[in-house]
Amino acid sequence: MNERNMVSQVPANAFNFPNGKDYMAEINFKNLISTGAHFGHVTRKWHPEYAPYILMEKNGIHIINLDETIQKLNKALAFTSEMAQKNGEFLFVGTKKQARDIIQQEADRCGMFYVVERWLGGTLTNFSTIKKSIKRLQQLEKEGSKIYEDLTKKEVQMLNRERIKLADQHRGIKDMKRLPDVIVVVDANYEITAVREARLLEIPVIGIVDTNTNPNSVDYPIPANDDSIRTIQLIIAAVADEIRAAADKESVREEVIAKEDKEQTEEQADVAEVVVDAVAVEEELNDPVVEDEPAETGSANDESTTEQSAEVPVEENNSGKEDEEETEKLEEAEVK
Repeated sequence: MNERNMVSQVPANAFNFPNGKDYMAEINFKNLISTGAHFGHVTRKWHPEYAPYILMEKNGIHIINLDETIQKLNKALAFTSEMAQKNGEFLFVGTKKQARDIIQQEADRCGMFYVVERWLGGTLTNFSTIKKSIKRLQQLEKEGSKIYEDLTKKEVQMLNRERIKLADQHRGIKDMKRLPDVIVVVDANYEITAVREARLLEIPVIGIVDTNTNPNSVDYPIPANDDSIRTIQLIIAAVADEIRAAADKESVREEVIAKEDKEQTEEQADVAEVVVDAVAVEEELNDPVVEDEPAETGSANDESTTEQSAEVPVEENNSGKEDEEETEKLEEAEVK
């Protein structure tokens, strides 16, 4: 029993998060006992595959081994952190009465999707149809939509009823553009349809399982009392905190990388300026000094130009004399 005090979740203040944010309240054996996480169902309702997680039987009720609970919870949280750092999307599912408010609150707190109303068959396996239904809801919610034009009062009321119904069904997944990367369920036996769809699509499932549930039906089972509101609150809040903590770690890392890239770019720019200045100085030192060459070339050009201009009139004069001689010869011929 000494391991109970050794196996515990690392407290939030062990990490340095921005803005002094603290996440992940400490989860240990004492916390789980206080929430009643160790109480299972009556012995006649137990599932044989659950035997490794049962500590004992007392007053016709199975008692869950909380050492196993802490161990499995730590494993599930480690997987949650890994997926959150990869920007994975989580879908929280809890349609039973005890879990609805908790699921919605914690999913909103960590910015993930949730289902708290009746699970619609095919939400995962027939997601294309679900997206069409969500698109229809967005059209009905759009202000000034052409759908409401030229309709009678009764037809408008029918559209409003349809909008309210779709809003209740899809309120937690209205902005979900693709299938989630991980599903978190409360009571895997109660949400068996969601679990089966996820397993069919090979989507990892984290689930709270009680003594009446097959723990092998989910990838990361957390053996605990799934009917206790405080137990559900404790475990789901730990998962949500892990998602937020991983997201903040990722944002801090991106800021550090961006800062390093900026500094590196500035250093490269400074080095380039120094190299350009050095090349310019070297070119100035290596350039030969040229004396009076342009002037000589200029005078030579001037002389050639004057010679050409002097030759042009001579040619013109010669052509004029030839014309006069021809005209004189013609006149003499006419006279004869």
